[in-house]
Amino acid sequence: MIRITELSLPLDHPPEALRPALLKRLNLPDADLLDFTVFKRSYDARKKNSVITFVYIVDLEVRDEATVLKRFARDQHVRPAPDTNYYPVGEAPQTLTERPLIVGFGPCGLFAALLLAQMGFKPIVLERGRDVRRRTKDTWGLWRKNTLTPESNVQFGEGGAGLFSDGKLYSQIKDPKFYGRKVMHEFVRAGAPDEILYVSKPHIGTFRLTGVVSRMREEIIALGGEVRFESRVSDFLVESGQVEGVVLDNGETLRSRHIVLALGHSSRDTFRVLHRRGVFMEPKPFAIGFRIEHPQSMIDRARLGKYAGHPELGAADYKLVHHAKNGRSVYSFCMCPGGTVVAATSEQGRVVTNGMSQYSRNERNANAGIVVGINPEEDFPGGPLAGVELQEKLESLAYELGGSDYCAPGQLVGDFVRNTASTQFGEVEPSYKPGVKLGDLSSSLPDYAIEAIREALPAFGRQIHGFDRDDAVLTGVETRTSSPLRITRDTETLQSLSVRGLYPAGEGAGYAGGILSAGVDGIRIAEAVAKSMLDAHRNPV
Repeated sequence: MIRITELSLPLDHPPEALRPALLKRLNLPDADLLDFTVFKRSYDARKKNSVITFVYIVDLEVRDEATVLKRFARDQHVRPAPDTNYYPVGEAPQTLTERPLIVGFGPCGLFAALLLAQMGFKPIVLERGRDVRRRTKDTWGLWRKNTLTPESNVQFGEGGAGLFSDGKLYSQIKDPKFYGRKVMHEFVRAGAPDEILYVSKPHIGTFRLTGVVSRMREEIIALGGEVRFESRVSDFLVESGQVEGVVLDNGETLRSRHIVLALGHSSRDTFRVLHRRGVFMEPKPFAIGFRIEHPQSMIDRARLGKYAGHPELGAADYKLVHHAKNGRSVYSFCMCPGGTVVAATSEQGRVVTNGMSQYSRNERNANAGIVVGINPEEDFPGGPLAGVELQEKLESLAYELGGSDYCAPGQLVGDFVRNTASTQFGEVEPSYKPGVKLGDLSSSLPDYAIEAIREALPAFGRQIHGFDRDDAVLTGVETRTSSPLRITRDTETLQSLSVRGLYPAGEGAGYAGGILSAGVDGIRIAEAVAKSMLDAHRNPV
């Protein structure tokens, strides 16, 4: 296979124009091009008011590949295509009796379970929340009726926190083994649109993702795995530095010497249990801030110019960074084009926000987190759980500022910059449900964060016209941008530094951020577990 990169075509080109473009690029007769596949398609909008083009990466099969590659030996955009296929690391023997346990069924736990099931290890998944159908109903109960179900919400349940998000499937992680491609192929096999395999910023959207996740669960079960919902792990059995099993809330004990910790970043009670059990963990940086909302049409015009609203481009996104005078970095986080701001708490008496989009991304507003990076040395000293305690403090304060009924505190951008309380919405109507209570957000975050965001918003307005418009809405607070701690693991075995057989994984353990990277980490962990179980089976103690 040959890979061609940086192949540009006009925005409105017909699908059939790609083949002639490939033939022209390689100076080949039509008969010599045997097959081709689009690996990636992005667009170049740097000249948005004159022309926007699609830019392709294409893998193709040709006659006499060696001669073609030799002819283009000096062309960096014509190279052998890498092998992106996935190859399992092993297969469970029929005589294997031990079954690995997977704690958590978000993207990381999902892919760890799927890969182990595909290799024949028959994993048992323990998910504290409910299945996707009941979880969706519970989540809407908070948004529509102000009623929180602590074990079934945006954070907990089948699919994890990524289920109620934009369903973004892109990441900046290094992926030399193309595990991300495996993640994408499994999603497509389970019903996700084929386009996620090649568009530059793929997403599925919440409602489509629910069906995809449930079909993947069905495959795990069909392969001999087991998925238990409403099964919160309340304790871990550790003997002489080796994990031996878990205890569930109902008192049941499950034995295994291979346990994947695929916790979400909101599993604070489990973090505390692990800490008491001597599992090594350390604080890590994360970010805090607000959600900001603008009309999506405004963002489209600013980013796409005269091409705003073009059906091939969809709703525009953005990525912004500002380095404030007080030394803080302020940046946009988890931008959701054509989406909504959602109530994302999992604990009574606390308010936290997140963003969500459907596949169509056709809601009125664009939203994103505007957050400030914080670090343990300077901002939350005091041990591995200090970041958790800071999050809890800020979310409890947000609950009070919002009226103590799960409404969120809010303020218009113009008033926030001028340090004046807001009393009335403008053109931009907030999407957060149960509702937004306008007021003054200056007390909702530490002073350094407020100062940095106040400086950043006008700077962002110079990059995107209208970003700092007076009636854009800030909704607080955004605190669960990533896990505030890392359950550190060995770089080779991927096991806990202090407890053998325990495999910290995914976002909650501090090793991923988003659906794709969590899925990739789940694959890595599944391989590590499989290798260890096969070794233990061949060499019993």
